[in-house]
Amino acid sequence: MRLDDRRVVITAAGRDFGRTLAIRLADLGAEVYLSARRLDAAERVRDEIRGRGHERVHAFACDLTDAASIHAFASAVARHTDRVDLLVNNGSRYLDGPDLLSATDEDIADTIASGATGTVLTVKNFLPLLLTSAQPDIITMVSACGTAGHQRSDAHDSFYAAKSAQAGFAEILSKRLRPQGVRVISLYPPDFDNPDPLSGEWESTPRGPGSTLTAHSLVECVLFAVSQPRDCFIKSFHFEQA
Repeated sequence: MRLDDRRVVITAAGRDFGRTLAIRLADLGAEVYLSARRLDAAERVRDEIRGRGHERVHAFACDLTDAASIHAFASAVARHTDRVDLLVNNGSRYLDGPDLLSATDEDIADTIASGATGTVLTVKNFLPLLLTSAQPDIITMVSACGTAGHQRSDAHDSFYAAKSAQAGFAEILSKRLRPQGVRVISLYPPDFDNPDPLSGEWESTPRGPGSTLTAHSLVECVLFAVSQPRDCFIKSFHFEQA
């Protein structure tokens, strides 16, 4: 699948899966608008992508816990383009520790703000640009922690809360935006391997039935969902945990 005509926004793309997704989608021809909390982190990924011969990539700072920062990010993207075809809500702070008392009040507030409030405000601020697209899609990287009854992660309770909020938001958003042609797709992966997409491990990491889920497979889920005809609304991807 080629994405030469797609304009893609990815939050928290300075490292980990956000970086992976930015690199892979750019390799397929997408014009990528990537953000990270720190501008230098976003610029490093932008430069990696440009080093691969893809010039249509732009870097921005965006703190998902700060409403003004999210608004500034969307406004800056709007100065470059009149539409966004795909918004990927990848950003959400992870917080470890199954003991509620193990985290500070500040860390708890930051975790919930980045995952829950940050996702809602990002969609709100980019929705006008999505609605000008002929093929608008919203992807949210939730987590198995956003699935009702899930209890296999050692993530902090506040991370579970943030992911549950994302799941609830995506659920109602899918119904309310469908009449406007916007597809809202959520991924609920458990812990997964994220080999460097610029290394040989990207192709060599095992992907058999007994293997841990890989970022490679998650990227392919994203591509599968956005490549479907516009009458196909795939609401979510859920994964068995090895």
